[in-house]
Amino acid sequence: MKSEPNRSPEHNRVELDPPASTQPKNEQAAPPETPSVRRADDGEIQDRIVELIDLVAGRTDEYDAKLVRELITAGLKLLPDGRDTGELKLMTAAMKELRYAYRVFGQYPEPHKVTIFGSARTPEDHPDYLAAVEFSKLMAEAGWMAITGAGDGIMKAGHEGPGRESSFGVAIRLPFETSANTVIAGDEKLINFRYFFTRKLMFLSQAEAVVCFPGGFGTLDECFEALTLIQTGKASIVPVVFVDGDTEGEHGSYWDGWIHYTKTQLETRGWISPEDNNLFYHAKDPQDAADHVTKFYSVYHSSRYVRDELVIRVKKTLNDDQLRILNDEFAVLVKSGDIHMSDPLPQENDHLDLPRVVFTHTRHKFGLVRALIDRINSFADA
Repeated sequence: MKSEPNRSPEHNRVELDPPASTQPKNEQAAPPETPSVRRADDGEIQDRIVELIDLVAGRTDEYDAKLVRELITAGLKLLPDGRDTGELKLMTAAMKELRYAYRVFGQYPEPHKVTIFGSARTPEDHPDYLAAVEFSKLMAEAGWMAITGAGDGIMKAGHEGPGRESSFGVAIRLPFETSANTVIAGDEKLINFRYFFTRKLMFLSQAEAVVCFPGGFGTLDECFEALTLIQTGKASIVPVVFVDGDTEGEHGSYWDGWIHYTKTQLETRGWISPEDNNLFYHAKDPQDAADHVTKFYSVYHSSRYVRDELVIRVKKTLNDDQLRILNDEFAVLVKSGDIHMSDPLPQENDHLDLPRVVFTHTRHKFGLVRALIDRINSFADA
């Protein structure tokens, strides 16, 4: 499962809409850059940065090296900008946290990973805790690794099922949570974060599924952020699944109440669209949750944009009848042309062995895009 150092493997999780450029489209709102000894984007300074990159990494002509050059240039501009010490500390610490976290996750690129959210206060004999242990164990048996916030409650349950070897801990430093749970404490896959925003980035960027158990403000914050990023096309579509524990043999009511709220207070007011209900799934039990997650990847593999073309990588070529069904049911998603099979597009450089389902997307109605993926997966046994 662990990759070799300096290897550049193909990750399961890919960015949906990778930027063509890291430069802001419009910087007019920012004040003019103040005079300094030399401008960071001065030709000679840029040449020296290139020399440094070549000295450290031995490469200067690749796109990745260009991105690092832009990162260094942005850093050099901070002092002439007049950023104060607190702002510099925040940006520096955030970058260091992200670099370290990506290095840790980068050693395990191949196994699928599921992020598990839920309350740190859930007792170990609570039905929700037992359901989280069962679910995470089922996912480990299917070859998946689990990511949790490394605390107690549901977070510990999410580690208890798969065990230490198949678990990642993404911990936050809080005054009242000073240590990781006993399953992940001391493990090399335990990462400590100062900032919630860097921690949440790793939760979502490294997972092929998000599964939520009942919890408080933090759990709901993480749940809504995952749904918002998928709803707006800022993150790749992954299964978002809600699970309750059984209470005296009956299905838990926590997520029933949440769904009732979103329908009566959000959907009926027009704050979300009916198709947004496709973005999440309320599982009957841990086995149903595990089956839903694994089924999502029965035919579907991953997706990304190439300009306005939505490229959906699939594990089997769809036939003409199946493509006709997609075009009939999801025509509203197509800006021009039709939904068709394709070889990898020239701009792509990963997973080149997989066939593609491609169409020019309107970039709206991502809840229907989720339904489209479900429809593609329904062809698994055809």
